[in-house]
Amino acid sequence: MNQIEPKLEEALSKVLVPGTMRSLVQMNLVRSAEVKDGEAKINLASTAIPAEHHGWLRDKVAAAISERSEVKAVTIDFVEAKPKELNQIGKIIAIMSGKGGVGKSLVAGLLATSFARDANHVGVLDADITGSSIPKMFGLNARPSGSDTGILPILSRSGIEIMSMNLLLPSEDEAVIWRGPLMSKAITQFWEEVLWGRLDYLIIDLPPGTGDAPLTVMQAIPISGVIDVFTPQELTEMIVKKAVKMAQKMNVRVLGVVENMSYLVLPDTGQKLEVFGKSKGVEMAKASGAPLLGRLPIDPELAKLCDEGQIERYSSDAVSKLSTNTLAALSEKN
Repeated sequence: MNQIEPKLEEALSKVLVPGTMRSLVQMNLVRSAEVKDGEAKINLASTAIPAEHHGWLRDKVAAAISERSEVKAVTIDFVEAKPKELNQIGKIIAIMSGKGGVGKSLVAGLLATSFARDANHVGVLDADITGSSIPKMFGLNARPSGSDTGILPILSRSGIEIMSMNLLLPSEDEAVIWRGPLMSKAITQFWEEVLWGRLDYLIIDLPPGTGDAPLTVMQAIPISGVIDVFTPQELTEMIVKKAVKMAQKMNVRVLGVVENMSYLVLPDTGQKLEVFGKSKGVEMAKASGAPLLGRLPIDPELAKLCDEGQIERYSSDAVSKLSTNTLAALSEKN
């Protein structure tokens, strides 16, 4: 990438990309921006921006740059670039589980929300092609926009970028009846053809099990680490070990484990009732060779907010602890 002068970058950070509420700088579309002899020369990637919006964007950029006193003229050129060449992502966390129904997507949504609440730029790649639930949790039903050069993710209420197969279907209850190779191809496209831009964290919600889709993610995407989600029920250790061994065989770091539905807090007494039996958090941490990042309770309020598409409104001490422990695990050296 060529030179981008800080003062020009500041001006361009106020210009929003059509189809999203993020700026040219946040989407990393500014390829170069410099002033020489009073003339500002700006190169922008046209990735995911339909041709009919180029003129509008050119006018907005010219107006923003012209506010600089040292700028007497502005030249704006569009250049081609692939989304994967533009995406700059700090940490990529995959959420996995050995079986379905343990709340893997819930953990993905809660982590994304918690990270975003701390002023981070966050995205969620919903790789659970046949069982997408992320859009429902965030109350999203708009179709992604873009062009033949790339796709723009949908922004949640708090600014989390989200891409999911359910956002591309005619209706959210439409069944996706695909074999493994097709699902793997879709996941690869979500990684390579979606313009994520600059993100501090990308959370990937993996499908359950150890099949083609999780394998594709671990092979094709530079994952910083995986989190294994489980519930305190029988056969837990065997299921967790399978998921952990898959990650280890793919040379992907296991950040830790999360026990969901760990207990229910009785409203009258505050007592923790272990509905599904005694917690296996410590045992599973030992079995995985990674820390127990958190124990999430059964919370009727959280279930209600998810059903209403309002997961971003939820906060709790348990989620805050999960977020803090996950960041601590990410910062540790292998």
